[in-house]
Amino acid sequence: MGVDDVAAAQGLADVATIAILQHQSSMNASALNDQLSNALNSRIIIEQAKGMISQATGGDMDQAFGRLRAHARNHNEGLTVVATRVVEGELLPNELDHPLPPRPKK
Repeated sequence: MGVDDVAAAQGLADVATIAILQHQSSMNASALNDQLSNALNSRIIIEQAKGMISQATGGDMDQAFGRLRAHARNHNEGLTVVATRVVEGELLPNELDHPLPPRPKK
């Protein structure tokens, strides 16, 4: 194998390496984009549910979030799952669990 052959092989290896790195970078960017999109969609559903709970119960947004979170914890469901059920009318705001009162400090 001559010097020219080694140089050509090295050039092909370099091109292959760049292609692999570009593909990996593209896959990482796509995964990050999907994660951000899912996070935004979850946040929108949670905010919609908080508004519906607040309006139905007469509480503020923090109280609405507390009820949403308490129900999710007590029923071992994801927060977004419970919020989606509220928004779709499958779970009524008044059916949500109340959060436990804070523990007294010792």
